[in-house]
Amino acid sequence: MFDYFYGAQAEQFSFYRVPKVLFTKEQFKDLSSEAKILYGIMLDKLDLSVKNNWTDDQGRVYIIYTIEQIMRDLCCGNKKAGQLLQELEEKAGLIERKRQGLGKPNLIFIKNFISNVDNSVERHFKKCQNDTSGSVLPTSPEMSKRHGINTNHNYTDLNDTNPILSGNDTEGMRERARYEEYFRESLSIDILLHDNPCEKETILGILDLIIDTVCSHRKTIRIAGDDKPTEIVKSRFMKLDQSHMEYILHCLHENTTKVRNMKQYLLTTLYNAPTTISSYYQAWVNNDFYGQK
Repeated sequence: MFDYFYGAQAEQFSFYRVPKVLFTKEQFKDLSSEAKILYGIMLDKLDLSVKNNWTDDQGRVYIIYTIEQIMRDLCCGNKKAGQLLQELEEKAGLIERKRQGLGKPNLIFIKNFISNVDNSVERHFKKCQNDTSGSVLPTSPEMSKRHGINTNHNYTDLNDTNPILSGNDTEGMRERARYEEYFRESLSIDILLHDNPCEKETILGILDLIIDTVCSHRKTIRIAGDDKPTEIVKSRFMKLDQSHMEYILHCLHENTTKVRNMKQYLLTTLYNAPTTISSYYQAWVNNDFYGQK
């Protein structure tokens, strides 16, 4: 018999992360659940590839994941494993396999599921373009306010993170629109805003900081005084979800010391959130439990 989860125990395990968009977007509706799970496993392996610098001459990251390994991980046969790879490559376009030659495993390039612009992102991009262009009028007061620099909580230097965006940078705006849609969904921003109405500016400021960071064309991002490779930081941020945002809001609420550089504080907290959230809540629960005793 399995025991129940108590307190923050559910946060202490490692998980494969399957992007929500694979289940919510129309373009992926015909993709089987097993193929989506396989894609999530492949995304998990990208971390190791980045650390080992497994890239081709164009800087594209690849993984090595054999049919035998897929059979073992998914408990399926050879034919099924091949079908799932074919489904991801030919039906969804989420991977690309490159042969190395006889006796050598294929290199698998994982495609960025965000880079495929759908209609909703196009609509958002046009609104952003209208709002940031000097030659046309803003679409609405809310949009103008949304894309302004948030000065609350010392967010005045958030725009320093990403030097690539400008009113004429069409591709940069498209990229930002794609990531904004992804993070609004993966972080459950609408739910956070509903549950924390007094924290609207903080939540939207954190969202802007995350998007600016993953869209940055810099080679490194400074985290806690260290220059981390941008791809490593981006990989960490792509793993964030609603629970991490709630954790960060709780940290901000509980913090009683003066924060001199709010951007660096938030960047560090966001970067460390996937690894510190479990111990933080466990210590919090232990304190409440043993403190009462």
